Amino acid sequence: MTRSSDPRPTEPGRVSPRSQARRYAALALYQWHLTREDPATIRAHMLSDPEWLDALNNSLSGAEDDTVIDPKNRFKFNLELFDDLMKSVPAQITEIDAALDRVLDRPITQVDPVELAILRIGAYEILFSPAIPAGVAINEAVELTKLLGAHEGHRYVNGVLDKVARRAASRAAGS
Repeated sequence: MTRSSDPRPTEPGRVSPRSQARRYAALALYQWHLTREDPATIRAHMLSDPEWLDALNNSLSGAEDDTVIDPKNRFKFNLELFDDLMKSVPAQITEIDAALDRVLDRPITQVDPVELAILRIGAYEILFSPAIPAGVAINEAVELTKLLGAHEGHRYVNGVLDKVARRAASRAAGS
């Protein structure tokens, strides 16, 4: 499992280990939102089923369903970031959802569940991960939404997270 903090993909056309961790976390947090299953259980299921994770990786990367992944290349994502998101987003959900509620144009219950999972990751990184610049968090969320969200959903995610970042910066400046 890659623990690199290098944001660049390791091979042309490949997703960086940190971006891949966010992809998996978005899907896991989407499942958590829908099922309210324990995040640790969801994490364990994802990591204990390499064939399923391979199929998921192929689907996200646009590869053929029957593409075989070399076991040496399996789990090439940042496990530390994945674990942090799986633990911290549910732990901080009250604060994250409150920050989102302040800037959403609709009740949080009406936000598409996939986009909500992505918004929560982006808001968590903006609010609680000072080592990640807000622009990076927003860009990662936009790219995730282009991959997983509804048509044009990335524009909504961009606008919401931009407002979260501005409010956070304004509060930090006022402190």
